[in-house]
Amino acid sequence: MTIARLAAAALAGVLFAIAATASAQYPARTVRIVVTIPPGGAPDLTARIVGEKLSTALGQPVVIENRPGANGNTAAEQVAKSAPDGYTLLLAADSLLAINPHVYSRMPIDVLRDLVPVAALVSNMFVLSVNPALPVTTFQEFIDYARKANPPLTYASGGNGSQHQFMMEALKQRAGVNLVHVPYKGGAPATTATVAGEVAAMFAGTSTGGQIRAGKLRALAVTGAHRSDLFPELPTIGELYPGYEMTIWLGLFAPAGTPEAVLGRLREEIAKTLASPDVKERLARAGGLQPFVTSPAEFAALIRRDYDKYGKLVREIGVRAD
Repeated sequence: MTIARLAAAALAGVLFAIAATASAQYPARTVRIVVTIPPGGAPDLTARIVGEKLSTALGQPVVIENRPGANGNTAAEQVAKSAPDGYTLLLAADSLLAINPHVYSRMPIDVLRDLVPVAALVSNMFVLSVNPALPVTTFQEFIDYARKANPPLTYASGGNGSQHQFMMEALKQRAGVNLVHVPYKGGAPATTATVAGEVAAMFAGTSTGGQIRAGKLRALAVTGAHRSDLFPELPTIGELYPGYEMTIWLGLFAPAGTPEAVLGRLREEIAKTLASPDVKERLARAGGLQPFVTSPAEFAALIRRDYDKYGKLVREIGVRAD
């Protein structure tokens, strides 16, 4: 072996030892979770509930940083370009990985290559809600009213290319109705706009349960394969349009290259966190969010499956974000 190769091998050994030592001591300082939306929506609530429990388990502060923009791309780029040491993590919805690459002509990163899945966190279904001033009380009445509306009704979404938009565009296609899209920077601002009457309707996570129970929104239907435990009186959209089903999941991601020992520690503590009765209760109270526990292999397979599914939908519906 040449001197150069011996030196390279020695350097690699030193770097490996340093990485192993750092991983064994992880975490030694504050861990940051970057969230793709403004405060108030399901990803933000999940980050705060899980982050609080993780802080206790890890013995270090876990701080939440909201970085909305470009349907999650802004936060994803920030995390992907951070040091791969487990101190900067990303909490994102499936739309970031499964939808954005199909609807943006230019992505700041390759989300499937530059981010590594840490763990799935929660799953949820969406609720179709309208401003209470709209003269409809059932899902069928909404469809009938929307068909006749002139000018067309408007609907809010969490941004161009968001799942909120996809769900409504898929419904428009199935029901043969026309509604005009009004994008906002996240689900919480979209909810505020619908409550204020700036738009007529929206799809949102069950985290809008508080506004629905307070009468600020009128819920009409849910997007899951079965009725919601939170709103059992609401039909699924699939009851009127068989085959329509759209659910979401939220997951935690790290920069590619993060040591396996760090990922393993995070996965272990997240599994314990999601199994905690008080976390389950707080997630349910936050809007019917359900812990979603998978193995790393199952989570990776789910991401790829959803990536292919939404790619097909994008081609059928023709949604673009830029």
